[in-house]
Amino acid sequence: MSVERFHRRFVFRPCSTLWTLAALAAPLSCALAQDNFPQRPLRIMVGFSAGSVVDISARVVAEKLSDALKQPVVIDNRPSAGGIVAAELVARGSADGYTLLSVSASHAIGPAVTTKLPYNVLKDFAGITTTVNVPSVLVTSAATGPKTVKDLIALSKAKPGSLNFSSGGIASSTHFVAELFNSMAGIEATHVPFKGIPEALTAVISGTVNYTITPMPNALAQVSASKVNALGVTVAKRTTALPEIPTIAEAGVTGFRYDTWFGLLAPAATPRPLVERLNKEVVRVLNLPEVRERFRSLGAEPIPMGAAEFDTFIAQQVDRFIKVAKQANIRAE
Repeated sequence: MSVERFHRRFVFRPCSTLWTLAALAAPLSCALAQDNFPQRPLRIMVGFSAGSVVDISARVVAEKLSDALKQPVVIDNRPSAGGIVAAELVARGSADGYTLLSVSASHAIGPAVTTKLPYNVLKDFAGITTTVNVPSVLVTSAATGPKTVKDLIALSKAKPGSLNFSSGGIASSTHFVAELFNSMAGIEATHVPFKGIPEALTAVISGTVNYTITPMPNALAQVSASKVNALGVTVAKRTTALPEIPTIAEAGVTGFRYDTWFGLLAPAATPRPLVERLNKEVVRVLNLPEVRERFRSLGAEPIPMGAAEFDTFIAQQVDRFIKVAKQANIRAE
C-alpha cells in the first residue's frame, strides 16, 4: 500500500467521519439549547418612552413572563421616531430568543409612508403574538364640540373644509385612524399634527382643534372629568371601560373599524421551536385573570394570536395602511 493511499484511508476518512458526527450533533445541540431555554435574562426592546401605551403593554407582560420563564425579563426603552431605532436593533440582533421587540400598529405603518426604513417589516421579523388591542375614542371639546358622530358629520357638511383634527404626529397611528374615519364619514378636515398624543388631546380640550381620535388609556381621565365628549369607539364592539359609548359604526359610519394592536416580535432567523415556545408562554400570560383585568382597567383587551397568524396579520395590516396612505396622500419623507 502506498503512503498516499494509507493517508487517504486512515487520515482523511476519520476526518470525514468527524465532519459527519459534527453535522449530526448540530441539530441535537440546537434542540438541547431550546429545551433549556432560557438560561439568562430576556430583553424586550421598546421604541418609545416609558409610560407610553406600547411600553405599558410590554411591562404588564414582562412581569408575569419573568415568573413563567424563571428569568428576569428586562424592558429596554430606546425612544425614537416611529420606534425605528429599537426595531433596527432587534432586526440586526442575535436570533436566539433572548431579545424581543414590543410594537404597535405603527410598526405596520412604516412601509406605507417611507421607503427609507433600515429594515424590512415583513422579512426581518418573526411574530411571537399580538398582546392587546387598545380601542381609540373619537373625542371633541366638551365646551364647544359636537356630542355625536352624526352631529360632527352634519357640522362638516354645513361648513365644508372648516373643521380640523389633531394627531400625535404625521404618519402616526392617530393620524391614520383619523384619515380613515374622515374618508368613510365623508368629512373634509385639515390635519394638525402635534409631537405627541397628550398634546393632540389638549388641543381638543382647549377648543383649538375640533376633534381627535385618541387611544382609550389617554382619553379615560378626560372623559371622566367631562373635559371631552366621547362620540364613539373605533373597535367592533362596545368596550367595558366605556360601555355607554357606541362604536363609530353604530353611531353612523357603517363598517368603520380600527384596531390599535400591540404585539411582540423576534428577529426573523429565530429558530421556530423558540418562536413557538415564546408564543405559548406569552399567550399563557395573557390568559391569566389578573393580567386580563389589569389590561381591561386600562381600556385594553388581550388578543393572543398564533405566531404564524400574527405574521399574516401584519402583512394584511401593511396592505391596508398602504391603501389609506395613498388615498390621504400621507408621507413621512
